[in-house]
Amino acid sequence: MSRIGKLPIKIPEKVSVNIANHILSCKGPKGQLTMKVHGEMDVKVEHDEIKVVRPGDSKKHKALHGLTRSLIANMVEGVSKGFQRKLEIIGVGYKAEMKGKNLLLNVGYSHPILLAMPENIAASCPAATEIVIEGADKALVGLMAAKIRSFRKPEPYKGKGIRYAGEYVRKKAGKTGA
Repeated sequence: MSRIGKLPIKIPEKVSVNIANHILSCKGPKGQLTMKVHGEMDVKVEHDEIKVVRPGDSKKHKALHGLTRSLIANMVEGVSKGFQRKLEIIGVGYKAEMKGKNLLLNVGYSHPILLAMPENIAASCPAATEIVIEGADKALVGLMAAKIRSFRKPEPYKGKGIRYAGEYVRKKAGKTGA
C-alpha cells in the first residue's frame, strides 16, 4: 500500500470539505478550492478526516493513490493556512514595486515589466528587492513565483537576477587576465 496514500488527512476546524460526482471542494478562511478527483479513486470524508481508497494494486492505481492524497492535503492546507513564496532581487538598479494589483519589475531591460496577478494570488513588496507571493493554491503560487523568476534568472558570474529566498547560486570563475 502507498505510504503517502494511506495516511488520513485531518480537517481543521474552520475548513469544510464536500465531495459530489468526483468533484472535491474545500472552503476555509483563506478561500475556496475545487478539484476533479480521478474516477477510479474513492475519496471518503468521515468526521474530521479524509481518506483516499484505491480499487486495486496496479501500478497506475498506486501512483494515483499517493498523488490524489497529496493534492487533497495541499488543498486543505491552502484554504486553512495558505502558501507563500519569497523572491529576492539582486543587482544594481534592479527593483520591484506594486502598482495596484500588478507587479512592476525593473530588472535591466530597456522597458519595465508589468505583470498582472491572478485574482486568488496576492503579491507584495516589503522592500524594493523582495517579492512575496501568497495564495491558497500551492501550484498557482509556485507557478507565479517561477514566472517572475524567469524574467531574469540568476546568472552564474555575478549572481545578479531574481532568485527564490535562500536559493544558492553556484558562481563560476571569470576569465583570468594574462
